[in-house]
Amino acid sequence: MKFDQIGLMVPDILLPAEQVDMQRWAVIACDQYTSERAYWQRLAQQVGEAPSTLKLILPEVYLEDADVEQRIRAINQTMADYLVQGLFKKLSETMILVDRRTVQVPSRKGLMVALDLERYDYRPGSQSLIRATEGTIVERLPPRIRVRENAPIELPHIMVLIDDPQRTVIEPLFEAKLEKAYDFELLNNGGHLRGYRVDQPQLIEQVVRALEHLAAPEVYRDRYNVEGEVMLYAMGDGNHSFATAKAIWERIKEQADDPRQVMDHPARFALVELVNVHDPGLEFEAIHRVLFEVDAALLQRELNEYFAARKTPLTLSPCADFKSAQESAQKAEGAHAFVMVLPGACFACEVADPEYTLEVATLQAFLDDFLRRHPEVRIDYIHGEREVTDLGGQKNNAGFYLPAISKHDFFRTIVIDGALPRKTFSMGEADEKRFYLECRKISA
Repeated sequence: MKFDQIGLMVPDILLPAEQVDMQRWAVIACDQYTSERAYWQRLAQQVGEAPSTLKLILPEVYLEDADVEQRIRAINQTMADYLVQGLFKKLSETMILVDRRTVQVPSRKGLMVALDLERYDYRPGSQSLIRATEGTIVERLPPRIRVRENAPIELPHIMVLIDDPQRTVIEPLFEAKLEKAYDFELLNNGGHLRGYRVDQPQLIEQVVRALEHLAAPEVYRDRYNVEGEVMLYAMGDGNHSFATAKAIWERIKEQADDPRQVMDHPARFALVELVNVHDPGLEFEAIHRVLFEVDAALLQRELNEYFAARKTPLTLSPCADFKSAQESAQKAEGAHAFVMVLPGACFACEVADPEYTLEVATLQAFLDDFLRRHPEVRIDYIHGEREVTDLGGQKNNAGFYLPAISKHDFFRTIVIDGALPRKTFSMGEADEKRFYLECRKISA
């Protein structure tokens, strides 16, 4: 069931069969805890021999390991085995209404649908219906492509945002009588997850009509006071996974004798969870930075030199601890401010007369330059305050703590300014990220 105007398909969803332990089946997104190998080792012990999405994904913590190709082959084989073993049940032409409780929020609502990759373009300046919200790092796609290119199924941690202040798309579904699809507690502080089947024609039509209204050119023009092509969907979490699906779809078209012959291929669509950016349970958190194998004195010297050369001078104010550095940064006026954590030291950093709109852009411009000149230094992107202070305080490390952006200005910022710098924001803390659960066949 496809709706071309809004780039949406009501998918056939695969859920675990009755004999599968849902708690061990569902695991956190692969791009979390990327510097905490112990988390994934503990998770493997919890899952044991049980069927699990852990065996269908490649956690990014293992991307640089020597056995990564073996892992990818094992993932594809396990997908095929699970299909043959009857570990899935199919829900035909069904949306799943999702209600997630986390430690931070009592409810975050979402709706599982499939989006048309023909309506998505992650290149800078794109005017597509579905848009990237931050820079796509093309170099990060190859390992994901190797997982997906031979995969018979997809399982997403992708969350796509809609700007629906009147709550017309997702929220009214909770007033309907729906059959429960699952209801269970998640592992490792993940909270609780409930899902409901949305397969009644009148409810599907209700959702479609509400999305069509949001996508109406006159509504779009009035909301943002802009001309140009409508943006209905904005990438939230899983930008690189969605870009990977796009890359595979483009390859399928290129390899076809006539691209028109494959336009009904299941890989044209990607399964995602739609979330209203105005949902009270959706929180925007900053994504912080940690450098590894870095000399603290060299870093401080080059920070000062970099910003001085741009006539946007940097002030480094030593503070007694992280909290006082954070408080000092929050008081900065007319400057971009962030916290730097070094072994045995904390600084409030202020950049006067910044070149960019967002603090993250100011910092990232320096980091990109620094990393180009010091290839021995490695960077990771961290979601939690504790992780930044713990990792940044270790020998030869440095942590940078950034402020969050406002979710209520998010769509307008993307529409007017374009994609944000990469790794600008996170939708919640690490353990609030989407857990893998629903699957969908993508092989012809």
